[in-house]
Amino acid sequence: MKTLISGIVLLFMGLLSWPDSSPIDNVSGSVAEGWEKVSTQNEPLARHENAFAGLDGKFYLIGGRGNKPINIYDPETNTWSEGATPPLEMHHFQALPFNGKIYVMGAFTGGYPHETPIPDIYAYDPKADSWAKAGSMPANRRRGAAGVTSYQGKIYVVCGIQDGHWDGHTAWFDEYNPETGEWKQLADAPRTRDHFQATILDGKLYAGGGRNTSAKTDQSLDLTIGEVDVYDFETGKWSTLAKPLPTLRAGTTAVPLNEKLVIIGGESGTQVPAHSEVEAYDPQSNAWKTLPSLIQGRHGTQAVLYQDAIFVAAGSGDRGGGPELSDMEKYQPN
Repeated sequence: MKTLISGIVLLFMGLLSWPDSSPIDNVSGSVAEGWEKVSTQNEPLARHENAFAGLDGKFYLIGGRGNKPINIYDPETNTWSEGATPPLEMHHFQALPFNGKIYVMGAFTGGYPHETPIPDIYAYDPKADSWAKAGSMPANRRRGAAGVTSYQGKIYVVCGIQDGHWDGHTAWFDEYNPETGEWKQLADAPRTRDHFQATILDGKLYAGGGRNTSAKTDQSLDLTIGEVDVYDFETGKWSTLAKPLPTLRAGTTAVPLNEKLVIIGGESGTQVPAHSEVEAYDPQSNAWKTLPSLIQGRHGTQAVLYQDAIFVAAGSGDRGGGPELSDMEKYQPN
């Protein structure tokens, strides 16, 4: 239905012009301003609540509702191919390219509204086109729709929800050492949230967007969160941005772009179509910028940065579980 969630992506310098102006400057969402459909030789499987990760020059569509094989996009040939099917259905996760593999943790399996956290960590090896277990999450810290990213050789899982879309919101923040298999509990985030993606920017972790999903109270889409929480790895402390996310939504994807935090798409209870808004935060000026909108609003997917462009594929075109999308679009900053 909702989320999730990114992967970790590279910072590219010089991508985005940032004029000095008011905290929020509106920019036309026309294709000429940056977003365009990517016409490929063939199509991947339509899916949502999937991940989309870039590694070694190729893009990987992974998971989503139903157990589907990986789809692999090669920008050199402009074609999609099929990879290994995951060991089980996995959805609502932020895939993490890490040390030559793509990691999945903080994910769900099963159906709405009581999806189950996947206890094991899985790693996909693109060279071998194979899946393997790469550890497990502590039993008392398992959840899905969490933010997952890495910093200086460690993997971090932040927030999430324990009982699918029903209940069990967490502010937990955990560190995983893939070399030793050891977990460490860190200071909780300032608030609970799920259906968002975490981003590393200039030595800090950003948790923005998302909601407190509550099918239990018939508020699956309504409890969106504007505050953006920031963890400073140097000080080991959390803070909250003075300026909230301008457009409240969950099921977003987030990437670092030219030292800015960019939050893309999403869903909310305020509209049936998925959100197409793209908003960027500049830590230096403490200002939000409205970037060109997606051509197709979508939630429940992830973004890839490649050769100075943002690529987004698949996801859901309306709030909830459909229609599932298979198309891809990219943003090429002027």
